[in-house]
Amino acid sequence: MPGVYRKRMSETAATIPTSAPATTESSRSFVGHAKLIGILTLVSRILGMARESVAAHYFGAGMVSSAFTLAFTIPNLFRKLFGEGALSAAFIPLYAQAIRRHDEDEARRFAAASVNLLTLILFAITVVGELFLLAWIVLAPGMRPDWMLAVKLTALMLPYVVLICGTAFLSSILQVHHRFGAPAAAPILLNAIHIVAIVLGARLLGLSVREPNATLAEALQTKLAYWLGACVLVAGVGQIAMLWPALREVGFRFEWVRHFWTPQVRKMLVMSVPVAIGAGVLQISVLMDKGISLALAQYTHDGQLVTHFHAFGHAIRFPMEVGANARLNWAQFLYQFPLGVFAIALATAIFPSLSADALENDRGRFKSVLRQGIEATMFEGLAASAGLILVRYPCIRLLFEHGNITPHDTDLIARSVLWYSGGIWAFSMLQIVNRAYYALHDTVTPLAMSVVNIVLNLVVELPLVWTGLGEAGMAVGTFVSFGVQALLMLYMLDRRVGGLELRKLAVPVAKMFVAMLLMVIACVAVTKLPLYPAGRSRIDSVVQLIVLMTVGAGMYCGACAAMGVEVLDHVLPKRLRSRVRSAV
Repeated sequence: MPGVYRKRMSETAATIPTSAPATTESSRSFVGHAKLIGILTLVSRILGMARESVAAHYFGAGMVSSAFTLAFTIPNLFRKLFGEGALSAAFIPLYAQAIRRHDEDEARRFAAASVNLLTLILFAITVVGELFLLAWIVLAPGMRPDWMLAVKLTALMLPYVVLICGTAFLSSILQVHHRFGAPAAAPILLNAIHIVAIVLGARLLGLSVREPNATLAEALQTKLAYWLGACVLVAGVGQIAMLWPALREVGFRFEWVRHFWTPQVRKMLVMSVPVAIGAGVLQISVLMDKGISLALAQYTHDGQLVTHFHAFGHAIRFPMEVGANARLNWAQFLYQFPLGVFAIALATAIFPSLSADALENDRGRFKSVLRQGIEATMFEGLAASAGLILVRYPCIRLLFEHGNITPHDTDLIARSVLWYSGGIWAFSMLQIVNRAYYALHDTVTPLAMSVVNIVLNLVVELPLVWTGLGEAGMAVGTFVSFGVQALLMLYMLDRRVGGLELRKLAVPVAKMFVAMLLMVIACVAVTKLPLYPAGRSRIDSVVQLIVLMTVGAGMYCGACAAMGVEVLDHVLPKRLRSRVRSAV
């Protein structure tokens, strides 16, 4: 074994405590890592906002935008299934425990064998997927034009599955070694390339946002979408290259392990099967939502708007307007912004600690860290839920209401954001609770709850899309299903481990809720002031955002500080924390 690997593994093992440290030190450790991940994720999300804003500017909420959104969703679903889902959730606890036992040889072989196995699986999926898509294109030439474009773009970007899943899995190796910087920074490259490809491609093609010829505009947008798909593959290669220096530092090497069917790999696969099924069910739910929003939306054919379809001898109205899939995607992006900046960052940072402590005879530290993680996510989740509802209109106007996006599109996006935002606290909590189950090697419960989620989601959303809610009914289904899943899984986890002492969370969460109400009251009061700008221009939107975010954040943090919410000590920087406390 290379000496550098032994040295790095020893250093990493030394960072994982063999005895339970003080609760405060543990909390600061994973929250500190979460801050690093959150800062880098914030940069990535800001670029992501710019990416979506630029895409909306040139593509609008039309057929091409909806088709690309669906096509780009598919490789990202595989990323969540394999890269960040099943194999990663099963791999991290086993790899972390091997390092904790100071078994460097076993850990090295296990990591290499796991990468080999993942690569073979992903190549097989890509080949089979490409053959299926090619057959679909050849055998169904008369399908709807938006579906045909989505299938072709999917075929172009499907190899990205190998690249993005590989990036996510390699990131999990670095996370166990407490190297969170490079994995969190990798998405920045994708967003940057995405922006450059759209802007440069639009200029080279001569695509104008006010092209009077709708047919020509659609043709140019289609060509730009193909160029963008090719650039996604380039970004995938670049993301893996970004991780290479950090992987070398922790001693990992890409190597072919001849006998990779080891007991640990078999155990990882056994553990990952329920996770894969559960994640697969959930990702199928996401894909179904994308498909439903595309299939039940009006579309244009030969320049004519198609508003009805025929079934059982009757003409039935499409319940959603043209571009519903793209608008829902932008609404989801907005609610996922705070989710990715803090909640997922915190869950990523806390998972190795939960995995190392979950199987100890005394689960006191496991429970304590889990409670702190839930408290921290609720601190962020409640504020983000109310805050995004308050700023949704100026935010959407600033990001999307230009180019080919109309004020009507803004209103439709805002209706969906309203419901998605209400569930941010639930999405945030699930990031922590799911990883707690995985750390306990319980992959069956998340599977069962994923099935409950998809069934409940469909039961709620399908009737609602035919009401006045339209496409916002999809957001209501997501809000209800994730809220029920989060609370039910937390209740079952509490019973599973003999009590999490959740009563200790009641008081701080109640204080956070009061602070959230004060934040809402303060922001609504500000909008009633004579000097508050009420226009729709970009300058007005910027001022509205600055005012509402400043007042809202100040009131929320100030109220939490005044009521003695302890999580504030770990989330805010020391200087800012001191200023907040001195102000109140």
